[in-house]
Amino acid sequence: MREQGSAVAWVESPLQLLCAVEARHAGLIGPGTRVVTRGRLPGLRVTRAELDVLELPAGLSIQAADQGMPRPGRREAWVLGDAFSGRMQLTSLTAFPTRMVIVDDGLATIRLLELLTAGLATPLLRARAAAKPSRLALGVAAGIRLRAAARAGRLTVFTALPVPAALADAVRGLGAELVTHDFAWLRSQPVVAHPRPRENTVVLGTSLVRNGLIHRDRYLSWLFALEGPLAYYPHRREDPGDLAAVRDHPGVTVYDAGAPVEMTLRDLRPGQRVLSLPSTAVTSLRVLLAARGVPVQTVEVPDDWWTPSASVSLRSHLQMFAHERASP
Repeated sequence: MREQGSAVAWVESPLQLLCAVEARHAGLIGPGTRVVTRGRLPGLRVTRAELDVLELPAGLSIQAADQGMPRPGRREAWVLGDAFSGRMQLTSLTAFPTRMVIVDDGLATIRLLELLTAGLATPLLRARAAAKPSRLALGVAAGIRLRAAARAGRLTVFTALPVPAALADAVRGLGAELVTHDFAWLRSQPVVAHPRPRENTVVLGTSLVRNGLIHRDRYLSWLFALEGPLAYYPHRREDPGDLAAVRDHPGVTVYDAGAPVEMTLRDLRPGQRVLSLPSTAVTSLRVLLAARGVPVQTVEVPDDWWTPSASVSLRSHLQMFAHERASP
């Protein structure tokens, strides 16, 4: 069924957009692929501008949404990143695409795979979500629909994340196709003109503070104690107040690139390094920078950084990205 017919993709984050392009390049979806981005999101707008100057895979077009999420037709494949979206789940109950292709949406992708393989009545709900009965019922129905698509051979998961072997076997046991990738399309493209940071240490921002999972003072104290000078690339969901404090700190230069770091940092030189708390960007940057001899190191989060909102299971998930650790 690959390379046949048309496809429509609905993406709500820069990573989802980039991975939808990679899915077309990998041949999981055919020519006539239309990628629709959620409107009015600055990160998506910047990423679209970055992609406009690169050579997109043949038959792929990108456009901003003007009337909300598109509905896939019966003869179209449906590409999506956020399988926990209520709108997506509701649409999945009434639409009948030829196939569904799930692309990366950060750590939520691993949670999705765990829930899909947990049992027939397990609802598809975000971590830490307090669901009303109606939302819970929708999550159950959406899970049943995705598992049915898997049994029929109509569900593909396309990911660059390190899926644990047991989980990968369970996903394939459902009948779903699990395809891994290493950003082959992006690696084939010329580097877009971005100011390469002069600093030898590049720190990736985090959403863990704003999400209430780690303590703000612990994180900022660690950051400001690093030996500088530092280049700081904010997370797209970082708190503006926290970012202002980082910007005002001596020895730290904030680079407001806006586009995914996979696009803006893939031209780092030997002698530089990347530091990050556990995140999906760690995995992709390791793939992109390994050949250049640039280490991407994960900072192991100390126990006293975590807030009560950070469950044991969440901490365990984050450890998947903790290879090549750096001390806090």
